[in-house]
Amino acid sequence: MRFVLYGLLLFARIGFAAPLGEEGARHLLNRSGFGASPQEVTMFARLERAMAVDQLLAQAQSVAMTPPPGWVNEPLSRRGEAMTEEEKVMRLEEQKQRGFELRGWWLAEMASTASPLTERMTLFWHNHFTSSMQKVKHGQLMYRQNLLLRQHALGSFSDLLHGAAKDPAMLIYLDGVRNLKGEPNENFSREVMELFTLGEGRYTENDIREAARAFTGWGVDRDSGEFRFRRNQHDDGSKTILGQTGNFDGDDVLDLLLGRPETADFITRKLWREFVSPVADEREVRRLATVFRSNRYQIKPLLQGLFMSEAFWAGANRGSLVKSPIELTVGTLRTFELRPPDWRPVIQVNRAMGQDLFNPPNVKGWPGGDAWINSQTLLLRKQTLLRPFVGPPMRGDAEADSRRFENRRARMELHLSRWLDQLGNDMVRATRLLLPLPADSLPVGTASDRISALLQHPYYQLK
Repeated sequence: MRFVLYGLLLFARIGFAAPLGEEGARHLLNRSGFGASPQEVTMFARLERAMAVDQLLAQAQSVAMTPPPGWVNEPLSRRGEAMTEEEKVMRLEEQKQRGFELRGWWLAEMASTASPLTERMTLFWHNHFTSSMQKVKHGQLMYRQNLLLRQHALGSFSDLLHGAAKDPAMLIYLDGVRNLKGEPNENFSREVMELFTLGEGRYTENDIREAARAFTGWGVDRDSGEFRFRRNQHDDGSKTILGQTGNFDGDDVLDLLLGRPETADFITRKLWREFVSPVADEREVRRLATVFRSNRYQIKPLLQGLFMSEAFWAGANRGSLVKSPIELTVGTLRTFELRPPDWRPVIQVNRAMGQDLFNPPNVKGWPGGDAWINSQTLLLRKQTLLRPFVGPPMRGDAEADSRRFENRRARMELHLSRWLDQLGNDMVRATRLLLPLPADSLPVGTASDRISALLQHPYYQLK
């Protein structure tokens, strides 16, 4: 008996832990990415918690593997007011088309990436450092911003903040290009304090005015679309910001903001609500924010702390977060290993459900959480989840459409049967893979009947 007890104590002391199992693997992969295929769940189910988190972070990449649209490196057009009305209409149509192509490119990357965490974090920063195609207009600049967000998605928040502040799409979106000596524009300085670093109420109106002076002269070259510092438009006078006085420029202001503990608290709290629970544990936020600052604002150690926290794994927090439209659609496609031949319907349904990539509703981004679901969007979310399995509505030649419908349904039935075969045709395992909380009963019928029933379950809307 003593040897058994000694073995158990040694087992605990040297840090071994039980494997995650399928339920734990599903939880980690769904929270940190977009759904999870049976193979991914099986692979992570064998790992214990620390190893799984380490592997998740280690496999993160900083570049997209999906080829972008061919026009992303074209020079920016400058014709503007010189265009005829017909040319303006054509330009608007071109911008719309490029917007669809850009959204389709990113959705394809989300659906096929070997690093879903990278794309989740890129999406998170897209909603933090917001810019809109509607105002920026140039798809090339929105594409470059997306590359910037991905490059630093799990790197240094300090580098990301400095890069995003000088990003041409950001400067256009927040009127930084209009921030000139003697005529400071406060839009960017206000948002960089309220939404990007400190949070609301942790600065004064004078701080905003003085910071706006520091950012004067930051602009965009109209030919290349690159950042340009115009020294003759920069206010180089003394400024007092957050209690400190000096001849500050824009980079100095960003460093002042990074030096404040409120910034680490603000980012940590926001990531907590993204990955752990809707209401942050303030004691844990302060602890993790200290880790964040002590690691010079490196994002990976902060994510590791979040994913290793007891709150992340707590039963009370399972199913406590609402999936965004992107998580719902892309997650379903990844889980069932489906790839649409055309991303346009997915783009349109995401927009209808309230999440239009490259077009956040305002500078505050998508509010997320419970705001994703109301009486209108809930019905649409459920209808959307049936579409991959029952096919589009019939139109035109009823007989031909009926044949196409039946052929598609037969192919999907075969695909879902094979998907269930990976799980040993075990509906308990399928339910555990698809739902974050236990269901009262197991569905019956064909493969598509059973899976459709699980996708229509209210718990499938949660993570």
